[in-house]
Amino acid sequence: MNGIDRDTAREKAGSNFWKGKTSQELFERSKRVAPGGVHSPVRSFRSVGGTPVFFASAEGATLTDIEGKKYIDYCLSFGPLILGHRDPEIEEVVRETAGIAWSFGAAEPYSLELAEWITQEIPWAEKVRFVNSGTEAVMSALRVARAATGREKILKFDGCYHGHSDALLVKAGSGLAGESSSDSAGISAHSIANTLVLPLDDENALQRLFETEGKNIAAVIIEPLPANYGLLIQRNEFIFKIVELARKNGTLVVFDEVISGFRTGLRGMSGLLGVAPDLVTYGKIIGGGFPVGCYAGKKELLDLVAPSGPVYQAGTLSGSPFGMRAGLATLQKAKRESVYEVLEKRTKVLSEGLVELLNTKSDRPWEAVTHSSLFWLRAKTLSPVRRIETIPEGHKEAFAKVFHVFLNNGIYLAPSGYEVGFLSWAHTDETVAETLSIAEKALKSV
Repeated sequence: MNGIDRDTAREKAGSNFWKGKTSQELFERSKRVAPGGVHSPVRSFRSVGGTPVFFASAEGATLTDIEGKKYIDYCLSFGPLILGHRDPEIEEVVRETAGIAWSFGAAEPYSLELAEWITQEIPWAEKVRFVNSGTEAVMSALRVARAATGREKILKFDGCYHGHSDALLVKAGSGLAGESSSDSAGISAHSIANTLVLPLDDENALQRLFETEGKNIAAVIIEPLPANYGLLIQRNEFIFKIVELARKNGTLVVFDEVISGFRTGLRGMSGLLGVAPDLVTYGKIIGGGFPVGCYAGKKELLDLVAPSGPVYQAGTLSGSPFGMRAGLATLQKAKRESVYEVLEKRTKVLSEGLVELLNTKSDRPWEAVTHSSLFWLRAKTLSPVRRIETIPEGHKEAFAKVFHVFLNNGIYLAPSGYEVGFLSWAHTDETVAETLSIAEKALKSV
């Protein structure tokens, strides 16, 4: 650490104006200067109730709040921290980068190195364009799809989230299949009209829509592992049907792997499914905890992007040396340490253990849905939940109770019953065992 230990570095960071304050005090102050007191809605605790915890530092699998209380973290910044908070190897890369450059706004070698690594690992990612967020990546990929096909309409699915650009903050309407309505104020009628929406897991609706609109759809976009409205694991057959109908109709296939990319494996869900999308979006893990996104795909499609082609997209801070170097170091370590197999086993141990404990206190049996290092706790159902309308009634309220029991005892889950949990390399077998021990004591006291 160049002669500076981690505790000293943490102590020197920032003004520490919050020393001696509580989260409640900071939240009241924050509401006076930020919408709802936060800079992303789920952080407000609106879904679970109560006051959001203000965190001061993080390391490994642990968060520490401004009052010094520690929590085992299963939110992990909603997914990017596959190695945990401030992994020592990645932190060293970040510190080294701080001594090199913060931003160039010019050509540099660091984005080249990460782009070459991604294109070598992922055959269908022939070229890459880095941006600053998943929202930006998806928005840009769909612009490319419209330019490539000369069509305007986009097909998406209820239960998948693709960021907050206008065309994608659209939900299914109450009329015919494919009809849409706004999911946010401020969305233009034109954006709504050109976004078609279908339910997940419904081949018949998919077939009917392509029969009537197939030649008008520029792209169909889906999270191949929907993980923004719970963990709605899809049947392979449904994904394959989407791809089949898209290819038949000249529609491009866009996989949104902002969450699942490099989280479910080095080749993401595309690799697990054996499907090569025309365009794919990544984020979160590829930045090693820094704000990074990218869209990638076939060479002929990416060559439509300026300055090679007519599709304009730019970004002052795209290719930040921090995100490029931290992301590459993260991906290299994930591959070298074979983290995916280990994390999948630990995730099952944790989730099965939590379910067993929850069921000792509940009149409604719980179950855990897991995939790789993702997990989602909900009431047990007779059949798999693959669509948002089949999420058990009362789930939000039931999760809120569990959330606060765990929070009060030092276990931090994402503050919404519709967000998933994550494990990291820093969540060792001992960390999982400690979590289950804490949960057992916490539930006994309820």
